[in-house]
Amino acid sequence: MIFQSSRSAGWRNQVNTRKRPWETCRNCASEACIEDGRRTSSLMRLLLTGVPGVGKTTLVRKILAQIEDLKCAGFYTAEKRHRGQRIGFKFVTLDGAEGTLASVGRKEPTVGRYSVAVEEFEKLALPRLDRDNSPADLYVIDEIGKMELLSVKFRNAVIDLLARPSNILATIAKKGKGFVAQLKTRNDIELIEVTRANRDRLVGEIVRRIIESGGFS
Repeated sequence: MIFQSSRSAGWRNQVNTRKRPWETCRNCASEACIEDGRRTSSLMRLLLTGVPGVGKTTLVRKILAQIEDLKCAGFYTAEKRHRGQRIGFKFVTLDGAEGTLASVGRKEPTVGRYSVAVEEFEKLALPRLDRDNSPADLYVIDEIGKMELLSVKFRNAVIDLLARPSNILATIAKKGKGFVAQLKTRNDIELIEVTRANRDRLVGEIVRRIIESGGFS
């Protein structure tokens, strides 16, 4: 298992004496741009990364199945198939709503051969990442990837969660520049690489960390 963090052991406590951190910068994922966002010793921010198809979403869903007593909000993604062929991707919110993330097509914006349904994604998924609209013990984001990041509002939602006292479990693309790279270098997150060798073991380890973190109501 690979844990990466630029923090020393334990969680830092910082006090925000300036304007609210989520009002300072909405275009950058680096912690410096969010200034002195409040941190508490109990906050947990885990970013799961790994090669495509390694099982990140499956891992997240297995974790969720074991923490049903906690109030979780957010979404996960899954393939859409027809007669054995992948025809796109869908997103499913943790409270049961479902929508299309992308379908085979040429309508802009596109990622590869898929047309991304940015407006549908923003309408259904993003309210579940809003602390005021959907208060939760844990926010789940699967994933922070090329398709989702076509939405500027999604980027803002991620930054808002990181700038405020939120526990987060997210998956993130293994490769990526800009926003993805900046998120991985923040010192208030832990980056965990998921592999075929550790993915089964990680279920129990992450569930235990979530329960023991002490940051849940």
